[in-house]
Amino acid sequence: MEDFIESLNKEEITLRRFLDKDIFKSLFLVTLGCFIFSYTINAIVIANHFGEGGITGVTLFLFYTMNIDPSLSSLVLNVFLLMVGYRYLDKKTMFYTVLAVFELSFFIKFTQEWPVFIPDNLVVAGIAAGVFFGVSLGLVILGKGTTAGTDIIAMMMNKYLGWNVSSSLLIIDFFIVTPLTLVIGLEKAVLTLMMLFIASKVINFVLEGFNPRKAIIIISDQFESIGRKIQEELDRGITVLNGHGFYSKEQRQVLYVVINRQQLMPIQRIIHEIDSEAFVIISDVNQVIGEGFTFYFDDSGNKLIH
Repeated sequence: MEDFIESLNKEEITLRRFLDKDIFKSLFLVTLGCFIFSYTINAIVIANHFGEGGITGVTLFLFYTMNIDPSLSSLVLNVFLLMVGYRYLDKKTMFYTVLAVFELSFFIKFTQEWPVFIPDNLVVAGIAAGVFFGVSLGLVILGKGTTAGTDIIAMMMNKYLGWNVSSSLLIIDFFIVTPLTLVIGLEKAVLTLMMLFIASKVINFVLEGFNPRKAIIIISDQFESIGRKIQEELDRGITVLNGHGFYSKEQRQVLYVVINRQQLMPIQRIIHEIDSEAFVIISDVNQVIGEGFTFYFDDSGNKLIH
């Protein structure tokens, strides 16, 4: 009995060490990402009079037109959105998101007087900003956090209007960048769009390398609970396959789901919370054709509709 209790105590200590290590890693990644993001805003974006998407774009618009400190407007807007949309984030993500919001505001203020990067060719500045934004946001996501902002609005639009989250983000960015164009000019607005495109590609690379899609096979006795949770939280279609063990001949239900890069870590967390012993296979997907991903195109590049 004493040996059993001692064994349990050792396992508890090991688990605590693992959790402490995991928390420290997340805190480090979120903090580093927020620092790089904030310094990029001051050193490249504001220094070269560029715009941005999301809440950062709104803070830049307020700064360019009314000289409102970006660190202050960023904090106020993000805190407001967190208060409105806190229910759309799980507790762990909420914790790191709140941390990111306050760190962003602090680092924007802290790095305002630091050296800036103003090259002779503005394209170089746009490329540099896109790369640094992509790296910073990728680090925050790897740290299990978000930068709040328009992500929350997009999730609300998805719930109440039924719009796809990525489409919602694109629409929101359009309505933010359009008025910014009147302030920064058409040329820099185009460079801003280029910057946003580069940032999205760098985020993909930071999170998954060159593989934008993942296919997941899940074998678990709790397949119904896992499938239901995936549909509720990620709104992802799932295929149920019938199978059986070769040796045991026991019937098994297998879940097959294809996800995008943002959904990889949330789906792993869902599986682990419901069945930590589930057998999971994650593989790269070169191309996905169908609703929610891409479609067939003809030789002229037009989408084929059947």
